[in-house]
Formats: sequence, C-alpha cells, structure tokens
Amino acid sequence: MKENRSTTNSIIFLFAVIAFIYILPLIPSFTSQNTNRTSFDDYSYSDEVFSILTTPENKVFEDEIIDYFDDQNVKVKIYYADNLEIVTTVNSGRKYDAIWASNSIWLDMFDSNVKTSNLKSTSITPIVFGIKKSKAEALGLIGKDVTMNDLLKLIENKELNFSMANPVTTNSGASAYLNILSTLAGNPEVLTMDYLKDDALKEKLVTFFSGLTRTSGDEDFLEESFINGDYDAAITYEASIININSTLEASGKETLYLIYPVDGVSIADSPLVFVNNGNQEKKDIFLEFQAYFLSEKGQKILTKVGRRTWYGGVSDKVDKTIFNPDWGIDTTKYISPVKYPSKEVIKQALFLYQTELRKPVHVVFCLDYSGSMRGTGINKLKEAVAFVFGDDAVANMIQFSEKDKIDIVMFNEDVKRIATGNGNDGKMFIDKVYSIQPYGGTSLYPSVVEALKLLDGETNDYNVSIIVMTDGEGNIGKLEDVRSYYNIINKEIPIYSITFGEASEEQLYNLASISNGKVFDGRTDLVYAFKTVREYN
Repeated sequence: MKENRSTTNSIIFLFAVIAFIYILPLIPSFTSQNTNRTSFDDYSYSDEVFSILTTPENKVFEDEIIDYFDDQNVKVKIYYADNLEIVTTVNSGRKYDAIWASNSIWLDMFDSNVKTSNLKSTSITPIVFGIKKSKAEALGLIGKDVTMNDLLKLIENKELNFSMANPVTTNSGASAYLNILSTLAGNPEVLTMDYLKDDALKEKLVTFFSGLTRTSGDEDFLEESFINGDYDAAITYEASIININSTLEASGKETLYLIYPVDGVSIADSPLVFVNNGNQEKKDIFLEFQAYFLSEKGQKILTKVGRRTWYGGVSDKVDKTIFNPDWGIDTTKYISPVKYPSKEVIKQALFLYQTELRKPVHVVFCLDYSGSMRGTGINKLKEAVAFVFGDDAVANMIQFSEKDKIDIVMFNEDVKRIATGNGNDGKMFIDKVYSIQPYGGTSLYPSVVEALKLLDGETNDYNVSIIVMTDGEGNIGKLEDVRSYYNIINKEIPIYSITFGEASEEQLYNLASISNGKVFDGRTDLVYAFKTVREYN
C-alpha cells in the first residue's frame, strides 16, 4: 500500500509540474517602467504601448531600453519574470509584444496558440563552474581538461562544495542541472526518459547535489550571497562570475577560476522574439528594437556586462579586463555545448530533481503570534501556511519531501516549538498553526535564537535555514543575543525574513546581515512571499 501511495503521489506531482508550466495563472510579481519612469503596479495591455516581458538578469539594460524608446518616441512598459513564470503567464493568455528570455528552451514550452516570430539570439553565455583560484590550484584543476566526472569525484570525496541557483525556478540552475544530467549520462545523442529511470545515474546525481551548500531563488542573490559568504565554488553564468570576480577583486579578495567541463557546457542564448498580436506597427517597432541590440552599439552594451556576442562564442579580440584570462577565461577556445532534450524530458527531469535528487533541507519557521496579528494578520498567516504545506505547494514545485526536516516555532511574549516533522506532515503543521490564538508581545530575537539552537549541530547532509514572519517590532530580547549565539555556533545558517503589517524592516535587515540572508516583502501578498522564500532553501 505504501508503494502504491508513493506512485500515486509521483503521478500527481508530475501533473502538477505540467500544470505549473502550462496552465496556472501567474501571481502578479512584476515591476515595470515606461519612458517617463512612472511605475505601473498592475499588468495592462494597450495598442498604444509597446510591452516587453523579460527576465530579471536583463534589468541591467533597463536604462538603455528606456532611452532607446524615448529616442523613438514610443511608449514602453517592461515587465520582469523568471523564465518559468514567463511561460506560465504567456500561456495563461496575457499579451506582450516582445519576450526576451534567458534560453530558447523555455520558448519551446509556449502553447500552440501563442504566435511568435523573428526569434534571434542576442548573445550567448555559458553556465560554468567558478572555483576559488587557490582551491582550483590545490585540486589540480588549472591547466587541465576537466570533465563533469572529475568534479563529481571531488564532491564525492568531500573536497569540493558549491552554491547554485534553484534548478526548478531559474534558468542558470535548470540549464546547469540539464548539463550535469547529460554529461554524467555519457552525453547521449538524445537524452530520453529511459536515462531518467537509470538508478546508477540517479545515484551519481544525488552524490553531485550533496555538494550543494547554498541554493538561491535568483541569480542576483546568488552573486550577493557568494560575495558575502564563504563558499568554494558557484555554478552560474560566466557573466555572473565575471561580475563576482570584479567585485571580489575591487575588495582585495580572492577571485574565482572558471572551469568549462570539456564534455559539455550549457549555453544560454538570450533569445529576443516578437509576439504577434495582430499589430503590424508593433512588429515594425520590434524589428527596429531587435536590430538595435544586434547592432555594433547594442552588442557593446551586452559585452560590457560579460555576455559573449561573437559568432560561436570564439574570439581573440575581446576586452580582457572583462574576459580576464587570469580568471581562466579563454575566448579563443571552442566550448562544447550540450544538447537540450525535449520539453517532455525537461519536465520529467525537473520532477526528478524536486522529488529525488535535491539535497534535503532542515528549515525552522519562526511565526509571529503576538497580539497585533489578530484579525487580518492571523488569517493571512494561516492562508500562507496552508499554501506552503498543502496541495498548492506541489503545483508550485515548492513542496517539502519526506527527507526534509521542519520545525515550527511560534512567538509572542513567549517562544514555543509547536511542531516538528518532515514533508509528509503537512496537515499536522497546518492544524497546529490553526489551533493557536495570537496574544501578547513580540519575542522576535528569542525565537531566532531558539531556531539557531534547533539547527546547531545539524549535519552537512542537510541545508539549513530559518524563515521568520512578523508583523511588528520585536520588543523582547536583543539583536546582540542573536549575533552572539550565531558567532558561537560558527556556522552559516541563513535567516530569511518576511515583512507583514508594521514589521520593523531595520530589525529584519539586521538579521539578514548577520546571516547572509534576505528580506522579502509580504505586505501585498503574504502567500506569494512564502512561495518565493521557499525557492531559496
């Protein structure tokens, strides 16, 4: 019976993945600009405005895009979403005039009724290993052809660990994962479903991801956390490691050495494509905009941030202050790209990662149950907890697994651990949270200390983190209590905080600063904030 239940759950999850990619409407999470820099909070589509949907990594070009459309006397709105969110929102029926994604593989997931044309790659960016140079030297990786199996052996021997963006929610993470999967499978001509059923291959992948010590929900925070933390390596865009190295070098810190596995590297081709909504004038606007970024001037804008814009990714005429040979970058050497599988195999591979391959986590939730949470606050919190531990978590690929450990600490004027269990105990967690009524003061800092105590001594077999949600200002305990205990245990445990109501941002940013964590805004949509923070652990 247990085996049948597991099979049923797997089938449910697979259909949930398909629903996530093809059906579910996008929770509004975009920022936008227009030519006079007026903010648009809500999605809207107009024949009078040219709308662009792009990924957050392209926000670096926002000023250039706005200035370009200003010069053309064309109104523009720019929306930002991760690649899977782009697929979801376009398939849900929302209209945009241009899409600038990270990788063409996501555009292949559009429904047949989404009419796109004039797709062109604007640049290419390999996804590579960046390893501290002293570490790379000690491991004998410099000046050597390195394979993915070489890296696997180092991870298996506990000689190397790495940080990486979430394979389920980011392009760099997904592309890197597909690269690792393909190369460890022996680089087959076509990666089929049969490879995903290979137990020996799955064992290799579990071993590989046992070296993943920090997961980020986006590439920007991956850079930020790496710079502020202490990690051996990162797997991400070449352009991201160039940016990390520039920051490290300016601070007098050790830079990373880039490793391009000779048996294959994933390539992000940054496609810019027109969406045909029946407006020829907008197509003309698009073609001119696309031509601008493919022109010498536009390509220089891309190259300046570490994007490769030359044919085949090979050139001996590059700015070596950007593509620095001392960092292991050789732009004259051909990079062997891995072949991406079909979209059906990609979906199944994501399913496999989430359910079987990823490193388990131990997470402590610190939830505010002070008097100020009465009414709307407690109802929103219950809704968010039901989302994180209920069926919707599966559809959004943020669900916990049986391998994960979860503790829930409630705080008001007291601090109490009300539940402990694993990812199969969702109903119990929901029932526990629903059973408690808010009252009293706000023991924010003591609750974090309690969470640190619960995670102190956890083995390296788990990635650990703390998720704090509060609607007010901690008025019991002190920040120094947290800092002191954090320094005593001498282990990085990121503290992710969600603001709600009148929460003190200063207090939460201080917690993030101590722990190399992050603060999320839950005032507008607490459920969405909980969803987002789950992508970081």
